[in-house]
Amino acid sequence: MDIHTDFAIIGGSYAGMSAALQLARARRQVTVIDAGLRRNRFVDEAGRTSHGFLSRDGVAPAELWAQARAQLLQYPSVRWIEGEARQARVLPSGELAFEVADQQLVARRLVLATGVRDALPAVPGVAERWGRSVFHCPYCHGYEVGGGAIGVIAASPLAQHHAMMLPDWGPTTLFLNGVYEPSEADLADFARRGTQIEATPVLRIDGVADVVLADGRTLSMQGLFTQPSTSPASPVAQQLGCVLADGPMGPYVQVDAMQQTSVANVFACGDAARAAGSIALAVADGAMAGVAAHRASML
Repeated sequence: MDIHTDFAIIGGSYAGMSAALQLARARRQVTVIDAGLRRNRFVDEAGRTSHGFLSRDGVAPAELWAQARAQLLQYPSVRWIEGEARQARVLPSGELAFEVADQQLVARRLVLATGVRDALPAVPGVAERWGRSVFHCPYCHGYEVGGGAIGVIAASPLAQHHAMMLPDWGPTTLFLNGVYEPSEADLADFARRGTQIEATPVLRIDGVADVVLADGRTLSMQGLFTQPSTSPASPVAQQLGCVLADGPMGPYVQVDAMQQTSVANVFACGDAARAAGSIALAVADGAMAGVAAHRASML
């Protein structure tokens, strides 16, 4: 049996729920489809907390998510479906259809809040410490390093930005690891910032954040940062024909100032539609997408 809804939102994390909240408060029928794979779930598994979101700084991401979901589901026009959206397509009527939980969902308008997947550098020990002592966002986790020694494991040219930023959070060493070759100008900038350079390849990560080098040395760090590459966590945007933009970390859905994609009636928000993001930015983008989708429904 088909399920029909005014608005479908694929992705029930912070951006998706923020979009749903605007639509629910407009007294519109909203269906949220959530696969249960929040990008920051690894922070919860590590027993760490989320930072940088006003009034909720230092709260576990799972607690933020659970409270937001409970508040959202108090609105009677909201339906929540657990599952993965598949085989998305545009119908001749202009409506959007896709399969979820062995049913077909048909929506007049769609908000994509699918998020992204992180591909980590192939350094033994990095994946096991992801969200624990290895991070990618200094604004999210740099303060908690406590001013101690910070290592940057180069995985892409974005290592240059980490190496320039992170000295504000603690003494920084950039491990080139055969991936990134700094220019003379880069080296001058690093010297000005006090960033140390280590050219010996990284063998593995031990302990909390001990960097074991190929020559047998071990450099102990308080925390490590690296640059994952990202890809859309769901193929729905590509299935619908949404134009993607090339970002420094990977492709993302191209949107305008109102979060409208290149496909009519399809909006996108959160990490799926940003070159880089955070909870605060995801919530803001989601609110804009929800408002824009509602306004478009009046045209």
